[in-house]
Amino acid sequence: MQEINDLVKQRLAALEEIKKLGVNPYPHRFDVKADSAGILSTFKDPADEAEAEAHKQKIISVAGRIMAIRKMGKASFFQVKDATGKIQIYIRQNDVGEQMYKLFKLLDIGDIVGVNGFVFRTKMGEVSVHASAIELLTKTIQPLPVVKEETTETGEKIIHDAFADVELRYRQRYIDLIVNDHVKDTFVKRTQIIHAIKRTLEGYNFFEVETPTLQSIYGGANARPFITQHNALNIPLYLRISNELYLKRLVVGGFNRVYEFVKDFRNEGIDRTHNPEFTQVEWYQAYGDYNDSMNLFEEVVENACLAVNNTTKVDYQGTEIDFKRPWRRLKMVDAIAEKCGIDVLNMKKADIIQYMKDKEIDLDPKIMHSKGLVIAALFEATCEESLEQPTFILDHPIDTTPLCKPLREYTMQQLEDMKKDPEAVIFVERFEPYINKWELGNSYTELNDPVLQRSLLEEQVERGRGGEEETHPLDEDFLRAIEVGMPPTTGVGLGVDRLVMLLTNSATIRDVLFFPLMRPL
Repeated sequence: MQEINDLVKQRLAALEEIKKLGVNPYPHRFDVKADSAGILSTFKDPADEAEAEAHKQKIISVAGRIMAIRKMGKASFFQVKDATGKIQIYIRQNDVGEQMYKLFKLLDIGDIVGVNGFVFRTKMGEVSVHASAIELLTKTIQPLPVVKEETTETGEKIIHDAFADVELRYRQRYIDLIVNDHVKDTFVKRTQIIHAIKRTLEGYNFFEVETPTLQSIYGGANARPFITQHNALNIPLYLRISNELYLKRLVVGGFNRVYEFVKDFRNEGIDRTHNPEFTQVEWYQAYGDYNDSMNLFEEVVENACLAVNNTTKVDYQGTEIDFKRPWRRLKMVDAIAEKCGIDVLNMKKADIIQYMKDKEIDLDPKIMHSKGLVIAALFEATCEESLEQPTFILDHPIDTTPLCKPLREYTMQQLEDMKKDPEAVIFVERFEPYINKWELGNSYTELNDPVLQRSLLEEQVERGRGGEEETHPLDEDFLRAIEVGMPPTTGVGLGVDRLVMLLTNSATIRDVLFFPLMRPL
């Protein structure tokens, strides 16, 4: 810490010296007319001396952050990093004048400068800019970590003294982005993935919309919300856990195909794949069902993978994953039969619970009233770990969601009879896509029967009163919208952060969020 303080004092002293030279260390603008990548890719060596002399008259201007300096007598080299890469600058007192060279001598790694000059190749063969003038654009006070990069004879890059403290990197992302080039690449790919998703959806005439983040009634998912207070109206409000119910209102209103990228907020734990604030894209398609959503989901993800990797195969933390369509489709009960060797449909609830006890599988006592919830818990405990390659898990118990249509194979009479039988499980047209053992999204053939919808949401309220923490509240306005009439509809939610993790080989969700939530120091 003392060393850092000493360096800060030295920089503050240099700042005062710069001001004594009559130089404004924080000017308002600089006219940038070139970038490092463009210079390096377009430079051609002059054919003769005449062409070389003419080339010296082609003055370009670049700007960026100083990442390395070799200060020598009256001629020096330094390296500037801009948004596209790095380029070497050669500066000589005879060219820029004594006053400007004095300014250069007061500069440090991390300072931001503008450079005018011509492009040439040094005797060592490196394309560089020969400075005719430099301008200090920002004098920095805090020193950067000194990261050294070495290129071997085989072209391999070796990084020395990397800024590698994980927690510090997340807390000081601005430094992380400056000194670790691969971090910036991850976020560039994140944006490319989002653009690819939008292109695919808009290719099918989906319309991008916006819905409220602050909601007077939260809903659309099983999750605990963040609660806040609106002072002017003196009412509690919730940060949205999902935008589903608002998008369905838009379908009711006549927008047949809508999508929205949103920040959702869930007041739950933090781990390798969970952050309380996360990005999701949801889309809704009138006159479609969950089969249509499965087809579109795998196309969206495959196209996103191709956009950033130029192949459907990626290596994720040592496991090869192939996103090429079509993906495997497996019913939840068949997945359990495949993994556990039992037929839960023909077992009593008590027998399933006993099986779980025998296998030492934890089961929340609050859900033991429901055979469907017990089946879902058994699936999560036994099957998820084996779902590495892209797989759709279909047909979930109705107890897991109040917003989805029962399987179309049921007759109305069968449904009525099954409701009266505590050992019967109604399954719904829902799928969850699994990749790398993670659930990556959720989709339904949406429930548009207003009578059944009200009944299921009222049941959720009762379950909440019974002690379950993650249940849906009753939203009367949403029910009114369904009563106005929603056409047959399918909807999808896709976790963008987890998808970016997979497609960029990022180990944790914090690696793909610019500013992940951290406990205050």
